[in-house]
Amino acid sequence: MSLIFTVSPDFNTKHLAGWFVVNTLLQRQTGEGIHLETFDDFESLHAATAADQIDLIYANPFDAARLVRDHGFVALARPHGRPDEAVVAARADSPAQSVESLRPGSRIASTDNPDVHMMGMIMIEPADLDAGNVTIMQRPNYVLVAKSLLDGDADIGFFLAETYDELSETIRKQLRVLVRSQIQVISHVFLAHPRVADKMARLRAALLAMAGDEKGRMALADVGIDHFEPVEREEVEFMIDLMVALTA
Repeated sequence: MSLIFTVSPDFNTKHLAGWFVVNTLLQRQTGEGIHLETFDDFESLHAATAADQIDLIYANPFDAARLVRDHGFVALARPHGRPDEAVVAARADSPAQSVESLRPGSRIASTDNPDVHMMGMIMIEPADLDAGNVTIMQRPNYVLVAKSLLDGDADIGFFLAETYDELSETIRKQLRVLVRSQIQVISHVFLAHPRVADKMARLRAALLAMAGDEKGRMALADVGIDHFEPVEREEVEFMIDLMVALTA
């Protein structure tokens, strides 16, 4: 039976084909049958993990913390030089010139990406804003978050920083970054379910070696990753403790 592999739904849709290539390379390098299953939103992903249907996942920090602590997943690798950061942005002609100039009642466009939403909410605290005095408008993806700003339906939007940076130049010229997080130490992590413990060494080796040939480098480039690097348990535990502290 094939292992079920999935990717956090916050990835840029232009990377979808690349993830299928990464999946194919993992199969070839490990000799394992691996099926890539993608989800349109976090609600669907969380339902699948709750039902114990996922064997491998490239998870965002929020989900990684939950899966490691509550479900015993093991971290195999992480992307080199790609910390998860968030951006709070407004329309370029917005009267809000900084986070501190935001007011209660602000309309916020956000996705269901839990770690980006969490970081966004933390970054607007200097304006004395919280879930009780703002209006949250959930959008399916970051392009529609940007559209909400450009259409005047929202005052600010929360973005995954790398996805914001990948918006077209035309769109970015119409927006203004109010604040960008600089946490630096949290990132997506490639995790494996404990039931595949006997396969973890081969999977980890395949991930770490993937950038060692041209096909692997091209596949990783197509998903925005330079290469995978080892991640120690202590580093994962530190990241989880930080995520817990941020959500406290």
